[in-house]
Parts: sequence; structure tokens; C-alpha cells
Amino acid sequence: MTGAARWLLRGTAIALLVLVAWHAWIFARVIWWSWANPGETSFMALRLDELRENEPNARLRQQWVPYERISIHLKRAVVAAEDDGFVDHDGFDWEAIQKALEKNERRGRPVVGGSTISQQLAKNLFLSPSRSYLRKAEEALITLMIEAVWSKRRILEVYLNVVEWGSGIFGCESAAQRYYGISAAQLGPAQAARLAVMLPNPRRYERQFGPRLAAHAVRIQARMARAEVP
Repeated sequence: MTGAARWLLRGTAIALLVLVAWHAWIFARVIWWSWANPGETSFMALRLDELRENEPNARLRQQWVPYERISIHLKRAVVAAEDDGFVDHDGFDWEAIQKALEKNERRGRPVVGGSTISQQLAKNLFLSPSRSYLRKAEEALITLMIEAVWSKRRILEVYLNVVEWGSGIFGCESAAQRYYGISAAQLGPAQAARLAVMLPNPRRYERQFGPRLAAHAVRIQARMARAEVP
């Protein structure tokens, strides 16, 4: 074996060890967070860095609330809007993924992901908003970890407490206070539906909530009664 081949083999082995260690660290965090509430997520750290580029003293708004103190209307609205098969699937909506792949192929680049709530949570906790097939593979692996360790109730509880809902706004409690001046427990059906439809692009929709999005919120509100939540 030549010296170059040995260096290549050694470099490959080191890269694999680093990869295994990285995923072991993630899995340890997933186990820990099955009962301990996450503090700062990857998305939170990223957004805080962005805010502090213009405002060095900027802070995020996020306040944890337990599952039972989150409005049932918000739980149903988010499931209806983001992942209506949430309680039944294993973390992946294969039909939605197939449709997303077909759309991405037509566009020639990743534009949609067909992500479930579990996948979105994996991304928010550990990854970034960037879109690539490598990142989607990483997201899928973390989703499997979360689904293997957490109950559906825990997944939805953590998601509603850490998801981004506007510039510097994370979690349903801060969102309810920011947009309506009430707690997450007090959200009514119409308010919950409007918050739910913001999730695909919250920083844009907090500034521009137009007629099309309002109409979508009405449709989501009509579907909420049929949404199953854990």
C-alpha cells in the first residue's frame, strides 16, 4: 500500500469516527430531552446571531409552557396545517415526500421538503434552514432517533415550544403574547389557525399577512375539528 493510500484510508477512518461521535452526541441529547426541556436550539442560536449583527444586545423571546397549558385549538390547528397524519405515521409522510421530490425535480433544485412535524423538529433542534439532500438525510436520521425515543405527545409539546413564530419569537407562549396579548392556553380557534399558517415562513408573514394567507387560515380552522392530536 502506497503512502497516499494509507493517508486516504486513515483520513476516511477519522472522518467516520467523527461522524459516529457526532450522531452519538445527538442521540444522547435526544434521550436527555425526552424528559428535560431543551434550552437553546440550533435555529435559536442562528437567529440570535443574525439579530445581533444589527443589534448587539438583541435577545430572543421564548417561554416554555407544558403541554396541558397549550390551547387544544393550537394543537389541532398546527397538526391540520403542517402534518395531518401526525399521530399515525412513523415520522415520515411518504406521499408528501414523493410529491416534494417530483416538484424539486421539475424546478431543478430543492424547493420543498414534504416534512412532517417530527422532521421539522429535528431540523429546528440540530440543523439549519438550508436546503440540500445531504441536510435532508441528516434530518431523516435525527427524525428516526426522535420517533424511537419520544412519544407523539412529547414531540408535539417540544415542537410547539421551540418553533420559530417571527423575528426573535420562538414557541407558542411568546407567539400568543406577541400577536394577541394572551397566553398560549387562551388561544381561540381563529387565533390558533392564523398562528398555524404562519409556520412555513413566520418572519415574512408577521410583516405581511395578506388575503391569501387569511383564506388559508379559514380553511385550516374548518379542518381543525377533524385533526387528531396526542
